[in-house]
Amino acid sequence: MKIESAASAEHQQLIEIWEASVRATHDFLAESDLIELKPLILNEYFKAVSLHVARSDDGKILGFCGVNDGNIEMLFVAPEARGQGVGASLARHAISTQGVTRVDVNEQNEQALGFYKHLGFTVIACSPFDGQGKPYPLLHMQLE
Repeated sequence: MKIESAASAEHQQLIEIWEASVRATHDFLAESDLIELKPLILNEYFKAVSLHVARSDDGKILGFCGVNDGNIEMLFVAPEARGQGVGASLARHAISTQGVTRVDVNEQNEQALGFYKHLGFTVIACSPFDGQGKPYPLLHMQLE
């Protein structure tokens, strides 16, 4: 597996990975939330982050990570690649090469919370709403 910058031509592939990953891990989100978020991520959020992909040896994108100002803004792994170290590799790459020290995690996403705790992040604060103002509490985490 190798990690490299994402090309804008790959954004459609990335949004497909995002949707499949969210459907597999974010069962607390309503369908209307996904429909609302998808074009925002594709047309705005991807452009607002430094975006890296993890590729298999045959070039297939296994997951991606978006970083802005020392914060992991997005990290999603294709469902078929989960549990294979893709997310950890992306997170460690972001920490070591992009100075990441923070991440926000949906409180209901217990898998992600455990994942980031395993990487050394701790919860430092909580917000009752997500970035879109929806009632999905966010846990603000910082690397120890």
